[in-house]
Amino acid sequence: MAKTARTRPRPRGENKSTLWIYALLFTATFAVYAQTVSFDFVNFDDPDYVTANAHVRGGFTASNVAWAFTSGDAANWFPLTRLSHMLDYRLFGMAGGWHHLSNVLLHAVSVLLLFAFLHRVTRRLWLSAFVAFLFALHPLHVESVAWVAERKDVLSTVFAMLALWCYIRWAEQPSLSRYLLIAFAFALGLMAKPMIVTLPLIFVLLDIWPLGRGPHWREKIPFFAMSAASAMITWLVQQSGGAVRTAEQFPLPLRLENAAVSCVLYLFQWFWPSRMAVFYPYPDRIPVWEAIAVALAIAAISMVALRSVRRRPYLTVGWFWYLIMLAPVIGLVQVGAQARADRYTYMPTVGISLMLAWGAAEFITREPRLRPAIVALMVASCAAAAAVTWVQLGFWRDSRTLFQHAVEVTANNYLAHHNLGVALAEMPDGTNPAIAQFQAALEIKPNYLRAHTDLGSAYAKLGRYSEAMAEYRAALAIDPGLAIPHHNLANTYFQLGMWNEAISEYQTALRLDPEYTGARNRLAEAEYNLGLALAKAGRQSDAAAHLEAALRARPDYAEAHNNLGVVLSQDPARINDAIGHFEAALRLDPNYADAHVNLGVALSQLPGRIPDAIAQLEAAERIQPDPEVRQILEKLIAEIH
Repeated sequence: MAKTARTRPRPRGENKSTLWIYALLFTATFAVYAQTVSFDFVNFDDPDYVTANAHVRGGFTASNVAWAFTSGDAANWFPLTRLSHMLDYRLFGMAGGWHHLSNVLLHAVSVLLLFAFLHRVTRRLWLSAFVAFLFALHPLHVESVAWVAERKDVLSTVFAMLALWCYIRWAEQPSLSRYLLIAFAFALGLMAKPMIVTLPLIFVLLDIWPLGRGPHWREKIPFFAMSAASAMITWLVQQSGGAVRTAEQFPLPLRLENAAVSCVLYLFQWFWPSRMAVFYPYPDRIPVWEAIAVALAIAAISMVALRSVRRRPYLTVGWFWYLIMLAPVIGLVQVGAQARADRYTYMPTVGISLMLAWGAAEFITREPRLRPAIVALMVASCAAAAAVTWVQLGFWRDSRTLFQHAVEVTANNYLAHHNLGVALAEMPDGTNPAIAQFQAALEIKPNYLRAHTDLGSAYAKLGRYSEAMAEYRAALAIDPGLAIPHHNLANTYFQLGMWNEAISEYQTALRLDPEYTGARNRLAEAEYNLGLALAKAGRQSDAAAHLEAALRARPDYAEAHNNLGVVLSQDPARINDAIGHFEAALRLDPNYADAHVNLGVALSQLPGRIPDAIAQLEAAERIQPDPEVRQILEKLIAEIH
């Protein structure tokens, strides 16, 4: 049977202080992060997860909920996070500020749960508060909270913190119900983001300190099994989604070097948070001496931490908390193109805060005369963290601000240049500056497919069609199986009136991506325009064929129904077919004046249908008065009198 952890009574008056700390932590978190209510979505991952995600915007239908649990879109499986985005969209629509505040609320809940967990297990009120405050307002955590797409981070951490709390309660008094609560919270966390797969190892560390019950492995086997299942699902989804990078893209020696350097860089930024960016490009190479130096530093700290397990177990637990929680995202299995990411420090750096807080407490015990100075330093570090966080938050206001900052604080950041270009292209008079950014991205990474595609779109917007087509073809040379460049190339042909070429490219885009709604609509439009051109040239049969093709691509295309009716009405034998298409157009758009006129004219050619023809022409006159229509109407009225 598992050894029960010891508990100690709380000092008198501590309950009141505890409540004030909860209030302070919550208020401080919201006060600093409240500015996000005015923030917009950004053009990095937010479209995939929310703004351009048809399932999320479709609401809680049975099919969308099923999609949330089965989807590997964007090379991720996190059904609970997808459901949370659906809920936000149902409540707030596209009001980005409220989506941001949902993240802030979840972050604040994690802060309170962290404090509750630490205070419960250590009975050290102010040290627990210090760790929780650094977690709440450290600048490295801005990315996790201020980025809507990182809902997965803050949501999974809520359940991870809850699982830690449940584990402590179970360790104090083991029972099946408490054990199941741990498993339930852990499962929910894994379904929000699988980065917490190493949480069972954190349970083992807590056995060592502060529970003091010794490491118990057997009781955690079910949790390790859950982690293994989550890791396997994640691997399969990311592999099938093309997110796992190959050894040719990122050689293993470079990954090992980058992993070691990243561990140290995270530490450096934790103590001196500066030059933080949304994306850090992967280095082409790392000097061997640098990699060896940081590897030796990590090994030395690890050795000291291991040797401290008896006298200073908080050092052991804090350091290995950091390394263990960082392990899934350190890049040995490289997912994505980033060298590292601030968001990866969200939970791991709790371990560093533990080392610092309890180390400071031990130092005060040994040197009590320095207590005021140490306390003042801890308070100052909290204030400084909050101030830097406030400034860092400002960079997340919108895409232009975010990626302009990334360009300024990093080197060779092709993604930052590209996404800055995307943001600029959406602004009035922003096309030429956007072109400069796309070109900068391609100077750094010539085979950057998205930059070629977006540069082509910028050229097309300026009417520089030959340059646009060159960029689309450059993108297709990199990946001929991608639908977007085919679609954009078709758009250019469309603008030039080259209907057959446009239709061919739209069809290719749809063959590659049958759910490409934009390509389907533009294909319908291209078929429609070609049909009109053929009709004007007197080629009625060919025109009808292309207008029918437009309706196959887009059955709700009212204009195509109307004009197909016009073409068919030229043949007296097909007048009833023409009437059917005019009626279809009016079902789709009852206020379509031209369709009312055309239906009226067609009906007037059939015996006994003059009253119906008059009704349609009168409807057209009510919608859009026209002297010619009025003349036709008066003539028909005269005929029946």
